[in-house]
Amino acid sequence: MTEILELLERDSALSAAEIADRLGLSETEVAEQISRYERDGTIAARVAVVDWDKTGSRDNGVNALIEVKISPQRGVGYDRIAERIARYDEVESLSLMSGTFDLAVMIRARNMREVSEFVFAHLAAIDGVTGTATHFIMKRYKERHITFEKPQEQEERGLFV
Repeated sequence: MTEILELLERDSALSAAEIADRLGLSETEVAEQISRYERDGTIAARVAVVDWDKTGSRDNGVNALIEVKISPQRGVGYDRIAERIARYDEVESLSLMSGTFDLAVMIRARNMREVSEFVFAHLAAIDGVTGTATHFIMKRYKERHITFEKPQEQEERGLFV
């Protein structure tokens, strides 16, 4: 029944009837399966993907990706520090990564200063954090399979000599 999850991941507003129609299942069967997924935590939440740039709000905040380098702790690895970071309301997502940095932290704040204060006061102050690198998100083109702004066809320009 992972097909139900795949459809909901792409469009959480789909009804059980719409999913049943697409998959050739009964609406009751789909509704019961969705209910089981919600009870056991497989479906953690149903969310809307918002293109905040289209709201016209001048004060819609800033998004930042903060890479965090940590020294893993004996017996718990990265988990204890990750759990501590995840508790902050500013943190929208947190992932263990491979590469130069260990954790990728996505946050939303009112302005760049709040981001820098969050890094200084909260992340850098955690025992075991050995470094951070902050990247401000300038523009989102696509998120969770949703393209925000369709790219316009660009004219090919040639240089004629």
